[in-house]
Amino acid sequence: MKRHFFILSLLALLSATALPAASETQSSPLPTQGACSVKGAGAEREPDIPEVQGSVPDEDKLITGYLWKKFVRLSPPRRPKIALVLGGGGARGLAHIGVLKVLREENVPIDMVVGTSVGALIGAVYCAGEPMDKIEKMGETINWNDLTNLSDSSLVRLLISDHLLSTEKIEKYLSEKIGNKNFEDLKIPFACVATDLVTGEKIIFREGQVARAARASSTIPGIFDPVQFRHRYLVDGGLFDNIPTDVAKLMGADIIIAVSVSADFSKNDISNVFMILTQSIYIQGRQLEEERAKLADVVIRPRVGDVSAVDLGRSRECIDAGVSAARQSVGQIKLRLIESVTDYYLFQ
Repeated sequence: MKRHFFILSLLALLSATALPAASETQSSPLPTQGACSVKGAGAEREPDIPEVQGSVPDEDKLITGYLWKKFVRLSPPRRPKIALVLGGGGARGLAHIGVLKVLREENVPIDMVVGTSVGALIGAVYCAGEPMDKIEKMGETINWNDLTNLSDSSLVRLLISDHLLSTEKIEKYLSEKIGNKNFEDLKIPFACVATDLVTGEKIIFREGQVARAARASSTIPGIFDPVQFRHRYLVDGGLFDNIPTDVAKLMGADIIIAVSVSADFSKNDISNVFMILTQSIYIQGRQLEEERAKLADVVIRPRVGDVSAVDLGRSRECIDAGVSAARQSVGQIKLRLIESVTDYYLFQ
């Protein structure tokens, strides 16, 4: 951690503890799997205060925990607006569930969620207010039959005819889980990204029916029929913006936490047409994905690179990888958020 931040934090702690109760009330007006890249410093655990994990000098633990207690009592505009961006990656994206679980346990506030592809599906369910244990159960039990008419026989028909497969089941599945909600009905502001197959434009959904938008965001072109929406033909948002941090900026986010579930292409099976097409999409978007990741303040990277996009049978493994990566990152996330309001602690 930067030494100047420790000194400023220490001043905040000392000034807060020295003030009478009235002043304290005034300053607080409102009630090992994975990797992380951070624009900021690291933090660690403190046993008697909210947990701070990571690597932090011993003298900073108490201060970080104390300031985190104060931070979680703030709301915008006294603290920055925080966005969670969930990237695409097929089955690997089930790691998002593990990340969300840890962020909720650690009381990390999320003011908005932006998702692409599988990130749109999970983000929609989370923003609808579904309980975390229910979302985790959904992730553990989901299969391709719940989402599509994909099967060996349907792939054969795809190869010998002009008929693409359908993702209508995705829309039905989401509607059953969250109801026929529109974006304005969600408990947390949400946006998702799709691609117009005719014009090549990025389409940002922030209104209309949530299930239809998330379905469009996760429809793989060349395998599944495009989703028709207002005279557009929409497919997977990962073609254009697999980690849509730019959309979070447009929505007014001050701090962005992104989750990347990129593949290790060398380990993926490409023995059938479905795997070849999905691999091609992710290869195409890799360079842009890394550029988008640079806009994030923290990037959580669960180690799921060897999981293929279609391997839903490894769902528990992916969820656990998300939990592990988020636990390694949460200390840095807390510290980055505390740093963003240091002036508030010192001068309020």
